[in-house]
Amino acid sequence: MLVFAAAFALCAFAAPTFAQPDPNQRIGATVADAPSPHYRFDSFVVSSADGGQRWRVRLGIPRQRAPTQGFAALYLLDGNAALMEFDAELLAQLARGRAPVLAFVGYDNDLRIDSAARTRDYTPSAVEDAAGAGPRGGGAEAFARVLVERIQPQVRRRARIDRSHEALWGHSLGGLFALDLLYTRGDAFAQWFSASPSLWWDGGRELGEPEQRFLREPLRRPAQVTILQGGRERDARAPAKPGDEARAAAHRARIAAVPADAARQLASRLQAKPGVTACYREFAELGHGPMLRASVRAAALAMAAVPAQACAAESGESAAPIER
Repeated sequence: MLVFAAAFALCAFAAPTFAQPDPNQRIGATVADAPSPHYRFDSFVVSSADGGQRWRVRLGIPRQRAPTQGFAALYLLDGNAALMEFDAELLAQLARGRAPVLAFVGYDNDLRIDSAARTRDYTPSAVEDAAGAGPRGGGAEAFARVLVERIQPQVRRRARIDRSHEALWGHSLGGLFALDLLYTRGDAFAQWFSASPSLWWDGGRELGEPEQRFLREPLRRPAQVTILQGGRERDARAPAKPGDEARAAAHRARIAAVPADAARQLASRLQAKPGVTACYREFAELGHGPMLRASVRAAALAMAAVPAQACAAESGESAAPIER
């Protein structure tokens, strides 16, 4: 029943679109603000030492009795945007399986996407701003400390968590951060969902020494890695909206730093490392923006499936478990 529900959910939004998100869009009311028979929601805020940065975590805890070993848990970057993709029906679907705790890790504001903050937090190196505003990014190491040393322990205090079933999901720059955290703090999570990872960042730096170091060093703990991508993301000729041609051209130049099949090839290299189970899932008709919704819902449903089906194909997509 759960697999059928997942397939239906994916079909419901597998429509091609090239619209870019509105950077000023507000989060509005979400499932966290409405009563649910399946989840109760709480929130807490974590601040940087100087108080200049604040992360808000909305926590969804299943109302069902916790399993003996604890709940599975899914930590979601871009928490405000991720939360907007959940609805009452999805919560009901999760409750019919192994309902995971949902930790939406966002910023303490009402923006759907906080572009400046996520660029700071999710990128492992700084690059010069194209507009000449100086370097930007490079805060992944600092944010990793916040996530692993402060946010994760609070989640574990508020709900009984099965640490062998903790997962991290991120999209775009968040997908890049998920990979970087796997490389640098591979014991933080057991499962990793990297959706549409921005492998082009800093000229494809993450495909170089960070990846090579991870592949040659001992693995801290077994890892299940799912890389998700929209089929239309790989087409650099995708049309831009009227008036957006210059920005689209600049982005095409940035992503040209890595091959179109870089994500698939990365999954293959990761799978070759003993202790890593990796797969590549492609949503054929989707572009970069719609992949946020598709991938976050797919990750949640995969966490709820018994047994876990992170690398199983659903309707509207293809899955490619990589053979050793």
